Amino acid sequence: LFAAVIKTATTVTHYSIPEEMEIGSVVANLAADLGLDVMSLNKRSMRLDVIANKKYLDVNKDTGELFIAEKVDRELLCNIKTSSCFLKMDVTIENPKRIFNIELEIVDINDNPPHFRRDTIHLDISESTSVGERFSLNNAVDPDFGSNSIKTYYLSESEHFSIEIQTGRDGSKFTDLILKKALDREEHAVHNLILTAVDGGVPARSGTASIIVRVLDTNDNAPQFDKDSYTINLMENSPIGSLVIKLNATDKDEGSNSEILYSFSLYTSEKTQSTFGLNPENGEIRVKEMINYEDFKIYNMEIIATDKGSNSLSGHCKITVVITDMNDNHPEISIKSFTSPVKEDIDVGTVIAVVSVSDKDSGENGQINVHISDKLPFKLKESSDYYYELVVSEPLDREKVPEYEITFTVTDRGTPPLSDNETMTLELLDVNDNVPQFPQLFYTIQVKENNAPGELLSSLTAHDPDLHENQYLVYFIIEKEIVNTSMSMLFSINPENGNLYALKTFDYEIEKEFLFHIEARDSGVPPLSSNVTVHVIIMDQNDNTPLIVSPWRAHGSVVEEKIPRSTDKGTLIAKVIAIDTDSVHNSRITYQFLQNTDATLFSLDQYNGEIRTMRMFSYRDSRHQRLVVIAKDNGEPSLSATVTIKLSTVETALKTYADMTEIPEYDIFSDLNLYLVIGLGSVSFLLLITILVTIVLKCQKPKPSKAGPPCRNSVISERNSTIADSTLVSNDAYWYSLFLAETRKGKLVVRQPVPKGSRYFVSSIPRSTGLTETSDSAASTLQVSI
Repeated sequence: LFAAVIKTATTVTHYSIPEEMEIGSVVANLAADLGLDVMSLNKRSMRLDVIANKKYLDVNKDTGELFIAEKVDRELLCNIKTSSCFLKMDVTIENPKRIFNIELEIVDINDNPPHFRRDTIHLDISESTSVGERFSLNNAVDPDFGSNSIKTYYLSESEHFSIEIQTGRDGSKFTDLILKKALDREEHAVHNLILTAVDGGVPARSGTASIIVRVLDTNDNAPQFDKDSYTINLMENSPIGSLVIKLNATDKDEGSNSEILYSFSLYTSEKTQSTFGLNPENGEIRVKEMINYEDFKIYNMEIIATDKGSNSLSGHCKITVVITDMNDNHPEISIKSFTSPVKEDIDVGTVIAVVSVSDKDSGENGQINVHISDKLPFKLKESSDYYYELVVSEPLDREKVPEYEITFTVTDRGTPPLSDNETMTLELLDVNDNVPQFPQLFYTIQVKENNAPGELLSSLTAHDPDLHENQYLVYFIIEKEIVNTSMSMLFSINPENGNLYALKTFDYEIEKEFLFHIEARDSGVPPLSSNVTVHVIIMDQNDNTPLIVSPWRAHGSVVEEKIPRSTDKGTLIAKVIAIDTDSVHNSRITYQFLQNTDATLFSLDQYNGEIRTMRMFSYRDSRHQRLVVIAKDNGEPSLSATVTIKLSTVETALKTYADMTEIPEYDIFSDLNLYLVIGLGSVSFLLLITILVTIVLKCQKPKPSKAGPPCRNSVISERNSTIADSTLVSNDAYWYSLFLAETRKGKLVVRQPVPKGSRYFVSSIPRSTGLTETSDSAASTLQVSI
């Protein structure tokens, strides 16, 4: 922060430091500069004697260092602007006694911003001041010295003012405000300027002052009227004191220069001045005496507006008062005939009423205009002099406007016009011209299966804007048979309010949706009707327990299997397949072990039901393993089924013997041939199913049932089932999964249609004549409805 500069003289030692130096900062090492031995300072007493400045500096008696004891402010020490500022002191050393003179120069830094003695400078300048006029401004002050003091001034942007900077003999800067464009108080009454003083320090510091220039007014604007001339129509016999016109003249100046007096000019006749009075303060012209149209029809006058300035200015306007004849007779109207009520479907052009009009005045005051109230579907037709017919001009609609208030108004052409009116009420009778309307064209109603018979499904209410019997609605279900069952056997609608009820309990697995129409018919003559489409969707509930179809159990829920003891890790031991006739998430099945003899030996895939070995068998493992698998659906609450698999391990020789006795036909189930067999089998099966279903539908007689047969327009998913990975797949996919599971055990899976009863038999036949056991050798048959 400082650079100590030692200037050695014969008798005085000079040092230089910047002001505001930190307390504790070392200025110089006096012992070294004065040629003293530091080691002897302990034996010799050293003291600092600073006249009037001792508080700023001190000496370390151990090291002989001169340091700052308190911050030094050059502006406080040297209050007069000089080029140099010194602190003088003496250093005294005892034994032997020696005195040294020291001079410390304080170097100025830019630690003070410029500031104005007043933050705001007010100037009053007349708008008549000449361009180039100068106005002295208070200069700013900066206690810093030299380049750190004020360097220049800046003025905020202004089109009317600029500044000129002057330099005094002592080097100080001051400025004058110069008017560079003429002022106009009416355009801009106050000018706000900012004067900024900037010093020459690095970085520079600045201070600002606000200059408020108030422009003083001069009488340089003449009064002006709103208009140069006025034409006024005034009725004869206007009451004395009636206001003819209130003149308004304005003056852009202020104070007395804008105060105005009104007066008649010399060009205004005495007759006019005696007929009309003028208020000199507010410019009101009023009637002073009775006006007669037969005496004077037109009055001309000139009015002068004069301001109260020292050099007064004035403006003038001309007024023409036109006297008009008085219209003192009202026109009359009389209704001669009127028909009400009428039907809303009355023909356009039909005459509703006949009226007559009259007025006792003559000329313009006796001429009459006749009209009816706006926005009505009627018009007036003149039939003869002073007679008019009211006819229908547009089709009428009672539902939009049930009745009309028709007002006949007659107005003469006098000034001001006089008028009279007569009102009649036309009532419309309803006809059946509106079809019942439902709020929606299509209704979708969701019903949970297993609903209670008689349950309210929805309220289908239509609206008819007609009246009375034309408005009374009756609701019907449009009959439609579904598999020899009419809709009225499934649903019922209240004919009075449109409430729709279910007449039976629905089963999602049999009936998934119904589509029919409901008609709303009014009681008019002839009746009008409309219908709406209703889509009833049966919502699935979790009411079907999963059915385990693989591995097949001939009796009970226990399956016995034999596996070689040398089975490798990851070998598929069995595949549990369950199906659920529910839909969507209710049919998604997951598999878990309820019981596992050795949890480290077998694993179960929770999604596809595959049971695989987690490691090879060891001699410590039991030969008999018991696995209990539970298949749970995803419904709320969840339903489940279980299967028990008893595994018995056999020695490798038995498996080898089984492999030796396997018939060659097993080789057809290589990967490629397997896919071909599956493809051909699937196509053949679909064709066979199509033929069988067609024959059954043609030949089978309908059987009576409480629940009713499934509807034809229901979404029937009897061939759909959910297996393994909880994905909705076709019936053939299920057969394929079962086929893979059974063929891994060396069996053929055969599906056979059977007449009347279950849909198919599933036969599992052993394909090997080697190892035979009761559970494997005998053909197992499962009767499943798919």
